[in-house]
Amino acid sequence: MRRVAFRMKLKAGFEAEYKKRHDEIWPELSRKLTEAGVSDYSIFLDPETLALFAVQKVSDGNTAHLLPEDPVVRKWWDHMADIMETNPDHSPVCMPLPEMFHLD
Repeated sequence: MRRVAFRMKLKAGFEAEYKKRHDEIWPELSRKLTEAGVSDYSIFLDPETLALFAVQKVSDGNTAHLLPEDPVVRKWWDHMADIMETNPDHSPVCMPLPEMFHLD
């Protein structure tokens, strides 16, 4: 099991909508993430910069790298594209974050 962290960016004025959509996350999307080996997934917002900081655990032998090809994931990206910075395919613009410190 390893931890993965990355940064995304929310568009101004959409903080409440982002929270609402994630509070109502589709069960089929949650299932896809779990099946791919993703767990303990959290997203934090820096309200000053609108940066979203995501942290998740991925299991050994995970298939998370295949998630971008999944129709449910792509539909979620389309659903979120109006409130986040995205790439042309509607995937969120993500910046991997290197781990600098960890304490168990």
